[in-house]
Amino acid sequence: MTTRRAIYLDHAATTPVDPAVAAEMMRHLGADGTFANPSSSHALGRDAARVVERARRVIAARIGADPAGLVFTSGATEANNLAIKGVLAAARPGRRHLVTTRIEHKSVLDTAAAVERYGCEVTYVGCDASGIVSPEEIERAIRPETSLVSVMHVNNETGMIQPIAEIAEICRARRVPLHVDAAQSAGKLPLDVRREGVALCSLTAHKCCGPKGIGALWIRDDVHVMPLLHGGEQQRGLRPGTLPTHQIAGMGKAFELADPLEEGPRLAALRDRLRLALERIDGAHVNGDPARAAPHILNVAFPGVDGEALRFALREIAVSAGSACMSDNPEASHVLSAMGLTDAAATSSIRFSVGRTTTPDDVDAVATRVQDAVSRLRRLALGAPAWCSTWRPAV
Repeated sequence: MTTRRAIYLDHAATTPVDPAVAAEMMRHLGADGTFANPSSSHALGRDAARVVERARRVIAARIGADPAGLVFTSGATEANNLAIKGVLAAARPGRRHLVTTRIEHKSVLDTAAAVERYGCEVTYVGCDASGIVSPEEIERAIRPETSLVSVMHVNNETGMIQPIAEIAEICRARRVPLHVDAAQSAGKLPLDVRREGVALCSLTAHKCCGPKGIGALWIRDDVHVMPLLHGGEQQRGLRPGTLPTHQIAGMGKAFELADPLEEGPRLAALRDRLRLALERIDGAHVNGDPARAAPHILNVAFPGVDGEALRFALREIAVSAGSACMSDNPEASHVLSAMGLTDAAATSSIRFSVGRTTTPDDVDAVATRVQDAVSRLRRLALGAPAWCSTWRPAV
């Protein structure tokens, strides 16, 4: 008996490690490789330090940044924590006010809730029905005591690209640093943090065919950040601990390979191929504005279908109801709710995300299976026409 291969369209959650990345990492693990502690002063340690510095330069170049500002972390979640908690902790008393949005990743929203419990103030800005944050709303939220604005580059559920350059210009005029979570955009969209005026930028390796467990926070040299961890002087004391040479080398190789000018158009073509096929399903609606979306994410609502039933029907396809970090939460997506969707519409939505290993045949097979599943579930539903009254599209 043969098992049909699952089709993986959940690259926004994580990606398979590129073979070239895995090979690069293996070079720094064994006794005959560059395995030594990069902080050691002996020759093997200096060799490891050179590997780390090369990766640092490659990663920084991908986002147009100064390599000296890159602090390696365990991933974007830790980077977001370090950015928000670190800047607010370093701020003068009376200037501990954070501006962020209601559609951020949970690693930002939960961190914002945590600093509120510590006595900081947080203002949450909404979005329009397409899932785009208004720069004018950000400007109105900034106060004299604001010490940080945090806005993601690409939304992890809808793929909507936020107007980072416009928001950065406002922050620059108000002399407030802007933190950008670029976990979903690095390697898929061009980003130049110095040109666009970004002060802090969170990155991760595993969203672009690199290893899990490694990420970075880039910090502009005029931004003061207090460390979250203590116990060593590595990375200027901002993130102590022995640097994992093999993971850093893997992240460097992943960022070297992830060229948005090459990968972006290919991913966009696959996403659009899937979108056009799914839009042929009666009532199906893309959540967000396809013209303002990142190339790899497509979020579609299928009214009249129970979301859990649809995901079960598609169990041979790796897709998501939204953010992977929210997979155990039965409530409707906070992002789709902020866009104005009803709970019924939000829970009937599926996030598809293509990646480097996705083929046109994968896309066509997924479209066929979704069409069949939606049709079958609607036939089984009693009073199927009632879905029209619960559906509220994003416009």
